[in-house]
Amino acid sequence: MSLEGKVAIVTGSGRGLGLAYAQELARQGASVVVNDVDAAIAADAVASIEAAGGTAVAVVAPVGSTATAKQLVAAAVESFGRLDILVTNAGVLRDTVLWKMSDEDFDLVINVHLRGTFTCVREAAIYMRENSIAGRIICIGSPTGQRGNFGQTNYAAAKAGIVGMVRTWALELKKAGITANTVIPVAATAMTATVPYFAAAVEADAKGEAMPPFFRHDLGFGTAADVAGVIAYLASDEAANITGQAIGVGGDRLQVWAHPEPVVTEYQDGGWSYETLTDLGQGIIGGNLQSVGEKFPALPDELQPAAPAA
Repeated sequence: MSLEGKVAIVTGSGRGLGLAYAQELARQGASVVVNDVDAAIAADAVASIEAAGGTAVAVVAPVGSTATAKQLVAAAVESFGRLDILVTNAGVLRDTVLWKMSDEDFDLVINVHLRGTFTCVREAAIYMRENSIAGRIICIGSPTGQRGNFGQTNYAAAKAGIVGMVRTWALELKKAGITANTVIPVAATAMTATVPYFAAAVEADAKGEAMPPFFRHDLGFGTAADVAGVIAYLASDEAANITGQAIGVGGDRLQVWAHPEPVVTEYQDGGWSYETLTDLGQGIIGGNLQSVGEKFPALPDELQPAAPAA
């Protein structure tokens, strides 16, 4: 198995995508530290890994603080003797439009997603560097962090920030042989289950049936298990040359996201005054506007959600 002898931490791995990541890492031979805020859910996750022949322990703690990050790394080292892989998946949502978003809504999401990623990666990097381990850091992003999404100021900020941190870590950790990448999953989750557009796919998944090809191929939307293989690959020795990347995966689709680059560059002797921009700004800026948000293709008629009962 490709990860035999490796040790991994997966934050937020009691259920959903995180659980799929933990189970796949274990299936490939890694010993796994499972993390969740609910002890019963964490115990069930460990039991599912052990039932499939894997090895796992649980840390029940909310991600965000340095104390939790230290606890997770300590659990890996004390239980399995080392740490090779960190997957930062833990998250929480508090969606609402900008003018209704409270300080608490913003701070909670930033603390779990952004600060939690930072504290866990910092602790893992310290251990890996001190012990000369060519580790793997895999942080979970989102299309929202790449494109924006209505009602998700806090989540978009956190996920965009994670990509920026990963690019920086790829530079800082290169000499130590530690890779850092972002994975951007598109899959059936508790969040997408509430969106009517995805209803036919989510219903098929819940029944254990294959999702319609429109979702898997055209939209790149699949199951949590569809994402897990990419996580295991990036955690392996085979991916030692891949770092600083944002990799999208969902259903039958795999993507490598481009880093932001200018789409137009112009020069003006003496600089860009207000008067100059009044003359030229619409042609240069207005003529090269970039899209925001995701644009989904129209659902085929047979996949339209059922109309609500009268």
